[in-house]
Amino acid sequence: MQTANVNLPVTVTVRHEEVTDSLRDYVYKKIESLHLDYPKIIEAKVILDVQKNRQIAEIILFCTNHITIEAHSEGRDMYVALDETIEKIARRMRKHKTRLMKKNRPHRNESIRYLDERHFKEEAMDHPEESANDPEPFIIFPEKYPVKTMFKEDAIMELELSDRPFVLYKSARRHCLTIIYRRKDGEYAAIDIQQ
Repeated sequence: MQTANVNLPVTVTVRHEEVTDSLRDYVYKKIESLHLDYPKIIEAKVILDVQKNRQIAEIILFCTNHITIEAHSEGRDMYVALDETIEKIARRMRKHKTRLMKKNRPHRNESIRYLDERHFKEEAMDHPEESANDPEPFIIFPEKYPVKTMFKEDAIMELELSDRPFVLYKSARRHCLTIIYRRKDGEYAAIDIQQ
């Protein structure tokens, strides 16, 4: 799982004053330190406004799944205003994740199925096609993969939070097995497995 926002495009705009390098570095450090839980940040815009007796910091985060999180605060010092705005953003990210986790959950009394995961030796890929027997699996380590009943949004969140390349789950809406994975362009794709 990713622990820092790497190469995140951050746009810093300052109104009524010039931006200093130390302020720009502070903004980048604060945005990059936001915990990558859910939703994943795609782009950040920071607007700093300096007026006569107050300084306003506004942050807009553009996240995956078309989520936009916005917060602003004001104070006598720009650094304090930025800290308060980052706290508000982090609180709203947690709130969004909690709301998503509570919304439309399947019942907990449904059982979780476990599928055995098998690993094959490399020679098994080159076996003759006329052979009627399946190749014998070479077990590196036994592992059971839990198949939970969940919604697509939950599966995307679990994929974001885990280091697995895919998530296999039973769809709570369609009642079929579904594999969800991240494509090379960063979007998500789902494959339904008909039984």
